[in-house]
Amino acid sequence: MGLAKMTDFKENVANATQAMRKLFPQTPLQRNEHLSNLYNADIYLKREDLSPVRSYKIRGAFNAMQKTLKKSDSTNLFVCASAGNHAQGMAFACRHFGVRGVIFMPVTTPGQKITKTAAFGGRFIEIRLEGDYFDETLVAAQSYAAQEGAAFLPPYDSVDVIEGQASIAFEINQQMPKPIDYMIVPIGGGGLSSGLIKYYSTEKNTPEFRLIEPNGARSLYAALKEKRLISVPNINNFVDGAAVAQIGHNNFEILKHVPVKNVLGINEDRLCTTMVELLNIEGIVLEPAGALTIDALKDLKDEIAGKSVICITSGGNFDFERLPDVKERALRSEGLKKYLILNLPQRPGALKDFLNLLGPEDDIARFEYLKKSARNFGSVLIGIETKSKGNFKLLFDRMDKAGFKCRDITDDETLAQFLI
Repeated sequence: MGLAKMTDFKENVANATQAMRKLFPQTPLQRNEHLSNLYNADIYLKREDLSPVRSYKIRGAFNAMQKTLKKSDSTNLFVCASAGNHAQGMAFACRHFGVRGVIFMPVTTPGQKITKTAAFGGRFIEIRLEGDYFDETLVAAQSYAAQEGAAFLPPYDSVDVIEGQASIAFEINQQMPKPIDYMIVPIGGGGLSSGLIKYYSTEKNTPEFRLIEPNGARSLYAALKEKRLISVPNINNFVDGAAVAQIGHNNFEILKHVPVKNVLGINEDRLCTTMVELLNIEGIVLEPAGALTIDALKDLKDEIAGKSVICITSGGNFDFERLPDVKERALRSEGLKKYLILNLPQRPGALKDFLNLLGPEDDIARFEYLKKSARNFGSVLIGIETKSKGNFKLLFDRMDKAGFKCRDITDDETLAQFLI
């Protein structure tokens, strides 16, 4: 990219950042003592979860809307598709500028995000729930915008949105007390990561970038492997803020030179352990996408030791109705909870004999007969929680000696889907 174009980009980012101050102050950049001590590094969190809409998405939505409104033929009707955070950003901007907005959201969007979007937009917006997956929602929104002659505000695939998200880099340069060695960024559609990488590409001290995807939606990784844009099938929606089947065109043009090894995938269950840890130890509430970068530190601990690291905590719109599921997945990831199908002899005292095998730290969290018949053995679904994962080996040894047979289905996704 030419120097003149890069100069224009950085000037546009500076102007966008200045304009945003009408809506909100810069988000904090905080050194986190707990994480710094844990990883023997200087870990800073760029707290985008503390923006007015609890995510960075307000930046791109605001910048794209203000630039559209400055055009002589601009419309006063805006349309977007979003799993939640971009929707809240656009709703906030619609209310600020006093323009109408129609927001398309997947049917699977957490209720907390829908409620907050409605609150931010008030009478200026209408919410429509369409599509089980974001990419279906996107098609519906684009079709509606074309029919109505409205301005479509992309969640990530837009030069103006990329400029807006790059305002994070502008702020970091004012806040960071020393050079940055590593910048760890979550990625879904690519708006945030492409903005930051483009901004820092002409800086004197360019940090090492690590881009973090959930394992269930590795769209950038797949595109880099194939050296072209492709759509990833069977997206896992758990990390809803980053569950995108295909990187945006404008975003991939910037990201296509990123080394494949610098794009990491994160296990969704392990991610839950980080969410719970941050909530319990630091009192920080993050949605799954917002915790991606912090969870990635577990995989990067050797290379970041002694370095200065910035993690972008991209969002904190967490629906606490999901907390039981998050805690469940965290326990399973840490090996502290298992689900078993037990072959229980159909004789008096058999259940009591099994219960006597449990250790002092073992607790039954689920017990359900799967087959009620006159057979010699009955199948029982049992969920067991314990305090130390080593307790399960001890339990299984005792069960084996006592003649109890079982099948561990904790990691069997097919059976777990139907039984758990």
